[in-house]
Amino acid sequence: MKHSIIIFLLAITGLLLGSCTKDVLDKPPLDSYTDQTVWNDLNLAKAYANGLYNVLPSAQHTWSNLTNRSWALSSACDEGYNKFDDYLAISVMNPGNLTPDNIGIFDIWSNTFSTIQNCNIFLSKIDQVPGDTAVRNQLKGEVIFLRAYAYFKLVRDYGGVPLISKPFDLTSNFDVPRSSFDDCINFISAQCDMAATMLPLTYAPNDDNWGKASKTAALALKSTALLYAASPQWNASNDLGKWTKAANAAKAVIDLNVNPLYTGAYSQLFVVPNAEIILARPTNKKFMWSAFQGAEMFLSPNGFHGWGSFVPSQQMVDAFNTKDGKLISDPTSKYDPQNPYANRDPRFYENIIYDGRRYGRPEFFQDRYTAGHTNEVEFYSDGLDSNTGWDNWNNSVTRYCWRKYIDTTYNFNSETQTNKFWIISRMSEIYLNYAEAEYYLGQEGVAKQYLNLIRQRPSVNLPALPASLSGKDLLDRIRNERQVELCLEGHRYYDVRRWKIADVTENAGCYRVRITKNPDKTKTYEFFKFQDRVFKPQHYLLPIPATEIRRTKLAQNPGY
Repeated sequence: MKHSIIIFLLAITGLLLGSCTKDVLDKPPLDSYTDQTVWNDLNLAKAYANGLYNVLPSAQHTWSNLTNRSWALSSACDEGYNKFDDYLAISVMNPGNLTPDNIGIFDIWSNTFSTIQNCNIFLSKIDQVPGDTAVRNQLKGEVIFLRAYAYFKLVRDYGGVPLISKPFDLTSNFDVPRSSFDDCINFISAQCDMAATMLPLTYAPNDDNWGKASKTAALALKSTALLYAASPQWNASNDLGKWTKAANAAKAVIDLNVNPLYTGAYSQLFVVPNAEIILARPTNKKFMWSAFQGAEMFLSPNGFHGWGSFVPSQQMVDAFNTKDGKLISDPTSKYDPQNPYANRDPRFYENIIYDGRRYGRPEFFQDRYTAGHTNEVEFYSDGLDSNTGWDNWNNSVTRYCWRKYIDTTYNFNSETQTNKFWIISRMSEIYLNYAEAEYYLGQEGVAKQYLNLIRQRPSVNLPALPASLSGKDLLDRIRNERQVELCLEGHRYYDVRRWKIADVTENAGCYRVRITKNPDKTKTYEFFKFQDRVFKPQHYLLPIPATEIRRTKLAQNPGY
């Protein structure tokens, strides 16, 4: 979707000054459109639909966007840490102090329901808009998809929510009760099926419409929604019928055969539009106010004049296998905690900035060379990228930074960010969805087959998983593979909840490394917990905001 999001004010009544005669004030303002104008012009209706894409998360670092929690999700689980509390509620979530009154801008309730209302308005009006029927139908399919996505955002946070498929007006009954989680998932699934019949199969990465909803994107959302519904959080009885639905939905996306795994350099998967990506939310640097909104600025180490804002935890680093495909906890893996970054899964080097790694182009960081250093990252004590180094207020507390999503071909210190995208879904996720569902259906061979397809692609090239791997050990590897492959893509926060293991992973706290450079130039590594975190049973869901409870008298989630 290489287009700007068109924002306009919609005057519902269309009557600005009532009975004014031919006066300068009788003209409609140039920055808004009347209700009648919008629904009589297909281009304006298209602009309205384009604005609804705001419901999708983006790679922009936007403090004021209440629905854009793309980066924040990593610091609200064991995946990472955010030292500046950019999304405010993290400082009350991680210590276990979350209440319906203090959720702050981590809450998405009202903004997402506002999008649903706007989707409903669009769907109630679009059939009457004159113009090309094919264009109208495609726009309808896009908005049906976006409404389904909005509902999925809500149910994964709050559980069952009110299902509203028609626009409210002043005469509407606003007392709509919460539907069950399963009813919401069934609605989302059916809406995805409907959207899929109205949308193009896919968009090529070089298509101007890349980033818009497609048939593949709709079916991918259905796959993920049904996977959540089949998971322990919502399927305590382990109903295999739910796992069958999840497996079939994932396989339907795979069988479309239009989004092959990316086989180029792994780091480029997240920088250059490519066919593995089923749906992404692009941004255009033309509309970015500065490099401050770019991933490079807020993810890079302080010695490179980045912010080190969102950073990986030690748990995230430890999740990466060794290059022989083994967990580092496996005594046969040859992992050495005093040489921890050697011989690791190739994805480790493409996802994580660690001590000793060369980062970026030397010509962009000549001040480091002038000071007698290089572009080799110095997270060790007294290094340029430590708490006593350059711009030390921006130092990474964990002594790691994210490499994922970073474009090293431009100088983020002097240029506005390059065009970026946030991945909503990609084929690796669908393979992982399918592997997990097939595991629960007893098809362990199929599960390993699809894990190996991800792990053995040319840019990763890990050994195949052992043929003898089965049972809980295989389930652990499926979960580990999701943690590694999908890191910093907004999945881990929800995965540990739907698996019902967040009471373990989140209560473990957040770990980091301390690196000491010895006189003989060797280094010593110490790993320890630096932040306690508290996860209570009620935290498997977010609280509905207190203001909404008081206004609607909806049933609050348990424990709040």
